[in-house]
Amino acid sequence: MLKYIVKRLFYFVPTFFIISLITFYLGYIAPGDPVEMKMNSSMKGDGGGENGQSTRQAGERTYLDIAEKLGRNLPAFYFSLSTSAYPDTLYKVYRKNQRENLERLIDKYGNWDAVNNYYQSVKSFDNAVLGVSVPEGDSISFLKLNLIRDNYNALYRNYENAEINANLTNIQAALIHFEALQNIDTTPGKAAKYARMSTAFLEVQSSFKNLTSSINKTANYIPRIHWYGTANQYHRWLFGNQAWFGTNDDPTKTFGGFFRGEFGESYIDGRPVLSILQDAMKWTLLMNFIVLLIIYLIGIPIGVLLAIKQGTTFDKVTTVILFMLYSLPSFWIGTMLIIYFTNDYYASWMNLFPPYGLGKTGPEFGLWERVVDRAYHLFLPIFCGVLGSFAYISRQMRGGMMSVLRQDYIRTAFAKGLAPNKVYWKHAFRNSLIPIITIFAGLLPAMISGFLILEFLFSIPGMGRVSYEAVVSRNYPVLFTVLMFAAILTMLGTLVSDILYAVVDPRISFTKKAS
Repeated sequence: MLKYIVKRLFYFVPTFFIISLITFYLGYIAPGDPVEMKMNSSMKGDGGGENGQSTRQAGERTYLDIAEKLGRNLPAFYFSLSTSAYPDTLYKVYRKNQRENLERLIDKYGNWDAVNNYYQSVKSFDNAVLGVSVPEGDSISFLKLNLIRDNYNALYRNYENAEINANLTNIQAALIHFEALQNIDTTPGKAAKYARMSTAFLEVQSSFKNLTSSINKTANYIPRIHWYGTANQYHRWLFGNQAWFGTNDDPTKTFGGFFRGEFGESYIDGRPVLSILQDAMKWTLLMNFIVLLIIYLIGIPIGVLLAIKQGTTFDKVTTVILFMLYSLPSFWIGTMLIIYFTNDYYASWMNLFPPYGLGKTGPEFGLWERVVDRAYHLFLPIFCGVLGSFAYISRQMRGGMMSVLRQDYIRTAFAKGLAPNKVYWKHAFRNSLIPIITIFAGLLPAMISGFLILEFLFSIPGMGRVSYEAVVSRNYPVLFTVLMFAAILTMLGTLVSDILYAVVDPRISFTKKAS
């Protein structure tokens, strides 16, 4: 058995890394820019002029700082498989939408130098436009400048010739207005800024023309491997501490990783993921432990009793009741309980329980006072969680017990004159636990997933609610940490189930016997 356990644990290592790769890849390709989600503010200027330019520059600095903090300034993995048309520094384009558009341009033209020149010219034009302000009260100039901004922003995401040409045409038409202003607006420096904007636009036109005339499709068919070493996002996410990479300018800075118990920060409120999960986990584990304890202590004996009394009126009536309980949705049961047993609308005596919340949680309350109040608040959600699971466990135990009772060694035990209770509980019971143990393999990961619907109905801040809110808000650090823990607990649950198989049924062995 020990040899088997060590072997299984050894298999866990590659399995875990495969799961971590899939999880990391899902987070990497997930929609949205995590840096912008962290910033919680727009990166655009405020309408032009020096103030608009300084705001944009400040926003860019903030973006770069957050990108570095999240490790987005590093390549994604230890190596990359691409074509010779791709550079090994594309990851240095931090903005996800711009990087994806550059990839489309590379795939289309196969010439990175030309693509990069075009991209840099668009950025230069971007900076030139940000330095331009319009005369106060000049609504026409204001509209023309906004038109230019809308179109050069579109250049960052367009890759089809027709779309880019349309953007360039719109910009050129709007620039005619500002070229005329060069001779009218006598504000110091304004004419030079208008001229710089026109010059930068000519560079965009020239670089795009060069891009469309220097196609190198062959480069897209020549494979290339770029090696980055451990200085990558995956390594940092899993093992942490960028100082290990040898790429950190400040060796005093350290970064946590999954194996260090530091899972990053929430994109929504900046809280450490570990803190969020700890707060939610204690309520989910408490509810799950109570529910599992109840359904196993009551469901297993009832399942055995139903198998023993197979075909009797008790079996038929109880089976119908169990099917009804199993078929009732937990959200419907919870809603009915809230409607009828949390207020005095129908009768004063029906206002038995609070409709939501956890009750007294502050340190000013005594331990016993908090325990009683917590039980008072959690009674209804735990009752809802017990009903369906209790019916399912009972049915599974009944089926497993009935299968064992039909076997020859049970009939032999009865023929030898053994007491029925001894046959049922000593000989049949252990072997009938196999289906229950199989179910147990899925209970460990389920314990961190929480009761999603019940937690929402009764306003309990558990793991189910946290996971759902992470999905809705695209809070990927929280979501993928939960996914990783669920995968780990699934592997452990499978191992524990295999061990329990051998414990309850001596016929099951994981060692090879010589023939």
